[in-house]
Amino acid sequence: MSVRTTASHDTPTRRPARGAAHRARLAWTGALAAAALASTALAGPAVASTGTAGTGAASIGSADRGARHSATQRALDAAVADGVPGVLARADTRTGGWSGTAGLGDTATGRERGARDHFRVGSITKTFVATVLLQLEAEGRLDLDDTVDHWLPGVVSGHGHDGRRVTVRQLLNHTSGVHSYTADPDFQRKVFTTEFLKNRYRTWQPGELVAIAMAHEPDFAPGTDWSYSNTNYVLAGMVVEKVTGRPYATEIERRILRPLHLTDTRLPGTDPRLPRPSGRAYGVLADDPAQTVHDVTELNATMAGAAGSMISDAADLNRFFSALLKGRLLPPAQLDEMKTTVTPEGGEPGSGYGLGLEKTRLSCGTVVWGHGGGVHGSSSGAFTTADGTHSLALNFNADWTGDPGQVVEAEFCG
Repeated sequence: MSVRTTASHDTPTRRPARGAAHRARLAWTGALAAAALASTALAGPAVASTGTAGTGAASIGSADRGARHSATQRALDAAVADGVPGVLARADTRTGGWSGTAGLGDTATGRERGARDHFRVGSITKTFVATVLLQLEAEGRLDLDDTVDHWLPGVVSGHGHDGRRVTVRQLLNHTSGVHSYTADPDFQRKVFTTEFLKNRYRTWQPGELVAIAMAHEPDFAPGTDWSYSNTNYVLAGMVVEKVTGRPYATEIERRILRPLHLTDTRLPGTDPRLPRPSGRAYGVLADDPAQTVHDVTELNATMAGAAGSMISDAADLNRFFSALLKGRLLPPAQLDEMKTTVTPEGGEPGSGYGLGLEKTRLSCGTVVWGHGGGVHGSSSGAFTTADGTHSLALNFNADWTGDPGQVVEAEFCG
């Protein structure tokens, strides 16, 4: 299958998840259709929506701003009706901000979902990592067409992998062919089945995750196809450290979080906790025939690393993506590179995957840029218009049901 590269066009079509085992394979994909985790036969805990006026919806500014987001609030309520314990969203426009919630943040205590709750953002982390690498390119410290082996000699090798043929750009747009470590059956067993309950606090090293991928053959020859691989971004994080001498988390903090005053965003390292305020995160594990809903809030996010370890809140995500699309983080040349997208033959017209940045054409024709993210007990999305003036961030505290894409459609098309 050939891959087309276009400026701001086209993405591969992704199928919705169809069961717990399939969802495990899609973990940390970040693609909107995958992060949606479309409804299956699994049932979540029964909770009542709190998304009625005066409880779940909170407009910041005049009352008419709340009215213009009424479709979004209805989509949040519908997600809770579909079995998601609790949901939140925040929209920011030229006229101000609006926040909406529905359902529960903690089913044990009855705590309602809070608009300012922190949550794990999964693969939205990838956009931050890609931004740092593009900044380094703008500074002349690397070239995106450098080979991975130039920066990480011998790391991408084995079973047909060859880092001398893979470029940094191919890591960022998922055309490298490097196998995803999250597709490895043994890793899936340890992390996505009931074994997660005994491995949730385990620390994983980046080199360990890459070695898991290297035990498999490449998915295809570099540059000849497209396949979402979390190994790509573990490697990207390692390149950041090799170029700068500092961990990718440190570079994200000094280059993005501090300048934009994103005080509610952090890279947790080995700390398994969510910062306050936060609710709980709920998941169904892949091999559980009883489809038990577990509290999976606490985990060691090194299992995701630079591919998906970040924690944030809705306001910070909107601020980041708005600043990115407005050109506040990258020079025009690098932003253009980031927005140059790829698709395999047969991909969905009008949408695409760039360098850590998704382009999505919605049903009404509106185009938004951003990223989705899924990790244990959390499905998230953050999207903004091309001019950065209308942004939406959302989170579902469940990984087995609900469709975040419906919230995005409601906000930008409703």
